[in-house]
Amino acid sequence: MSQLRVESFTISLDGFGAGPRQSIDNPLGVGGTALHGWAFATRTFQKAVFGGEGGATEGADEDFAARGFRNIGAWILGRNMFGPVRGPWPDESWRGWWGENPVYHVPVFVLTHHARAPLVMEGGTTFHFVTDGIASALAQARAAAGGKDVRLGGGVQTIQQYLRERLVDEMHIAIAPVLLGLGERLFDGVDLPALGYACTQHVASPLATHVVFTRK
Repeated sequence: MSQLRVESFTISLDGFGAGPRQSIDNPLGVGGTALHGWAFATRTFQKAVFGGEGGATEGADEDFAARGFRNIGAWILGRNMFGPVRGPWPDESWRGWWGENPVYHVPVFVLTHHARAPLVMEGGTTFHFVTDGIASALAQARAAAGGKDVRLGGGVQTIQQYLRERLVDEMHIAIAPVLLGLGERLFDGVDLPALGYACTQHVASPLATHVVFTRK
C-alpha cells in the first residue's frame, strides 16, 4: 500500500508550524515565511515554484527538498493551505495560493466543511474538496495516486488529526533557527511515543535541522 508522508514541514525552535493571523498578505501567518529559508535556497524549490534552475545544488537541504516530491501521486491539504477564505465559499474566485499552474502537478484533496466543485488547473493539478473527513480524503488520495505515495501538506491541525489516528507512515520535519513566539504548535496534545512514532534520522545543515519520524 502507498504511504502517507509528511515532507519538508518546517517548525520554529519554539515549535510553531505557522505564525498567527494568516491572511492573503501573510499566507503562513505573521513571521511564518522566515521558517522556510532552508527550502527557498534549494534547487528543488526554485524549480518547483519559480521554474528556474537557481538555488543550492547539493547538501542536506536539497536532498530533503527533493525527496519530498519523489514518488508522490497525490496530496492532502487542510483548507488553510488552499487559501484564506473561511466559512461557506462566497464564490469560486479564489483558486489557491500558487496561481494557475500550482506546484503539485497531481490530484490534491482539500479538507473542508463546505462543498465545492473540483477545480482543474494547469500542469496536471486538480483540487478536489472533501467534506466527509480525513479517512475519506486519504482513501480518495490513495486511489488517485495509483500506487504512489500520498503527501500530507498540512497545515498544523490537519497533520495533528492524521497523527492522532496513526495514519502518517513517515514524517520529515525541518527545525528552523527561528523563534515565532505565537502561532500553531505542531505537537501540542500529540504524544508521538505513545502513538508509536520514533526518530529514525536527524541531519543538520546551516539553515535547519532535519528530523525524520517513522511509525513503528
